[in-house]
Amino acid sequence: MGHNGEVTENFGDARERWNEIAPLVSSAQRAYHSGDEPIVTDEHYDRLVRELRRLEAEHPELAVDSSPAQSVGAPAAAGFENVAHLERLYSLQDVFTLDDLKEWYEGTAGAARCTAEVKIDGLAVNLRYVGGELVVGATRGDGVTGEDVTANVRTISSVPQSLRGDFPDVVEIRGEVFIPLAKFDSFNARQRAAGLKEFANPRNAAAGSLRQKDPKVAAERPLDFIAHGAGRIDGTSSAVDEKLASQKGLYELFQEWGVPVSPYVRLVSSWDDVEGFVREYADLRSDLIHGIDGAVFKIDSRAEQEDLGATSRVPRWAVAYKYPPEEVETRLLDIKVQVGRTGRVTPFAVMKPVTVAGSTVAQATLHNPSEVARKGVLIGDVVVVRKAGDVIPEVLGPVSALRDGSEREWTMPSACPSCGTELAPAKDGDVDIRCPNARSCPAQLAERVAYIGSRAALDVEALGEETSLWLTDPERRRPDALMAFAEGRKLYIEGEGGRTRAVCAPTEKLRELGVVDHDGAIIDSEHIVAPDVQRSFGIPAPQTPALSSEAGLFELVPESVQDVWIWQEVRVKGEPTGDFRRVRAAWTKPKWRRPQGKPAELASPSKPGKMIELVVAELQAARTKELWRKIVALSIRHVGPTAAKAIASSFGSLSAAREASVEEMAQIDGVGRVIAQSFLDWFDVPWHTEIVEAWEAAGVVFADEAAERQELPQTLKGMTVVATGALAGYTRDSVKEAIEARGGKAAGSVSKKTAAVVVGANPGSKAAKAEALGVPTLDEGQFEELLRTGEIPTGPSQT
Repeated sequence: MGHNGEVTENFGDARERWNEIAPLVSSAQRAYHSGDEPIVTDEHYDRLVRELRRLEAEHPELAVDSSPAQSVGAPAAAGFENVAHLERLYSLQDVFTLDDLKEWYEGTAGAARCTAEVKIDGLAVNLRYVGGELVVGATRGDGVTGEDVTANVRTISSVPQSLRGDFPDVVEIRGEVFIPLAKFDSFNARQRAAGLKEFANPRNAAAGSLRQKDPKVAAERPLDFIAHGAGRIDGTSSAVDEKLASQKGLYELFQEWGVPVSPYVRLVSSWDDVEGFVREYADLRSDLIHGIDGAVFKIDSRAEQEDLGATSRVPRWAVAYKYPPEEVETRLLDIKVQVGRTGRVTPFAVMKPVTVAGSTVAQATLHNPSEVARKGVLIGDVVVVRKAGDVIPEVLGPVSALRDGSEREWTMPSACPSCGTELAPAKDGDVDIRCPNARSCPAQLAERVAYIGSRAALDVEALGEETSLWLTDPERRRPDALMAFAEGRKLYIEGEGGRTRAVCAPTEKLRELGVVDHDGAIIDSEHIVAPDVQRSFGIPAPQTPALSSEAGLFELVPESVQDVWIWQEVRVKGEPTGDFRRVRAAWTKPKWRRPQGKPAELASPSKPGKMIELVVAELQAARTKELWRKIVALSIRHVGPTAAKAIASSFGSLSAAREASVEEMAQIDGVGRVIAQSFLDWFDVPWHTEIVEAWEAAGVVFADEAAERQELPQTLKGMTVVATGALAGYTRDSVKEAIEARGGKAAGSVSKKTAAVVVGANPGSKAAKAEALGVPTLDEGQFEELLRTGEIPTGPSQT
């Protein structure tokens, strides 16, 4: 096969491709098993290995003993003594589709009972116990010989120095050394604070830690261990032999000996069980003790394992299903900046779209200019992108080995890309750069208006990012449209009589105007947006936004946006064409009649669209919503829903809260001095108070009814409750509000500290995690009983 998966035409092509990728695979193997920084992602490595094996299957003469596709692990690193394993330590056969997994289960395994386990993303080690005492701790190495890291293994508290109970004379216990997910970020933070190397992921950190020359360094790192197999076992009692008949029995023996095993192992005996395990832990992979990259299935009968045996690389009685990668590689096309509602200017990566963790990603955060420099990414790099679960995608760093010299450095702009104001840190020493033009920067205003419509604030349906954009900054995409125009793309513009005309730019005219040079290359990207250039092509002039401040939001009527237009990229079957069109944002397109030989006649005029009518109606309803929502909607720094609820509950009205002293407000539980100071300082700014006055004039009530402010019994004080699935009598937000109104904490994830999980229709993985942790689960009726009494019901539901 070639590198695109096609059948190789001849041996020469196959050998050329083999010579191209085999050295990269070898280097990646050494980095993976040595704890060095990975040179490619696991997903890239897997693809290359599969391609090597396909090439060697098609042309067996390429399958030499030195081929990295035929090896397991890597040779021992310099500085460590070699140690031979008593029995060979194999790798696992990987499959990447459920169809391939089903073929293994129903074919090779014969649909036998199997253990289902998660595939720990750690470093494989082999522990040898003689007479119950740990005598050797070794890495996998090449499967036959590994590195002697006994001194470092002894520093891991979960590895017993001595076995207990009825143990064999000699036993090799195989497992994974890892750094728990909950400890990785703090570990990296300590490394950073000490000026030491940071690690790309927990697995790499574990590998690097276990290969420290000084065991004291390894002892300072949060290493852990879980066992998942055995090698040589000699000198056993009949009771031990009885349990050794099955893989599950082996794990029970490990526990009796004091060796930790995975809490995520279960027996499966049907394909439905197998598939269910795969899907369940795909949802939970970010919530486990350790990182995982797949699910492992092993035939439970060790006699059947013996009968099936192994190939030169893998046992036939086990298989690893690899999950879609949470880290992938893609091309970094550009670095741009975006301005948030507080003025913070954040660089973000524009990338070639790539699928990661099951979703397509084309942009990822780069946090701030210091992070861009620290990561060392260049425009044009192949970069590693990570997205775990619902986490915002992030660029981890470049794949330096793939650079070709065409990459270029990025420079942080000195002026706000939205309003042109000079950028600066809010105060000396800040790593964040901000636009100080808070009042009228279009980007900040658009973000603030979208935040007003969010669930955290006024919860105004249809007032999201796109709506706020055409209310406050309808020309946001004009520069993109004009740049495409200068590069030869078309602009579609509606003219008189409803006809749409396509505007394109002859190169000669662009050259006359000084936009492009003689070769058609753009001379000055800023020049294309000059008004005289646009007028010369009949491109409509920029508009004045409907809103220049959020102060006018509640005065909005459909007629306010009758003449608002926005720029959209033209797509065909979902794919961008590079052309742009100018379309009405909020009103419908008028319909025209064109009688033969006569001027066009208006048949149906433009009218308000459903979106703007919904926004106006929702804003009308929002005038009398809870006070805390209106406080959040003001975008006061540090004042989120929790603090806003505390302030609203304590004072009942905005006017009363404004009259409080910092000391008085700081005493409120959930507020504190920083938030109190920020809240009161906000009203010292004239344009801030203009917003409040304008909203009040438009009918917004900044007070709660006294009856509504009466405190409910704090039945859930000190309790953490999680809700999952759809409840008939509650929305997602009202469940949270019901819990918090009674003093409880509404959490988004399940842990051992969770008091109860409320389970509705179509629950997610939280219900399964609650069951695994032994956390009580409640239906809707039991939830309402909990709200009333504060006691977790143990009997049947009250509904």
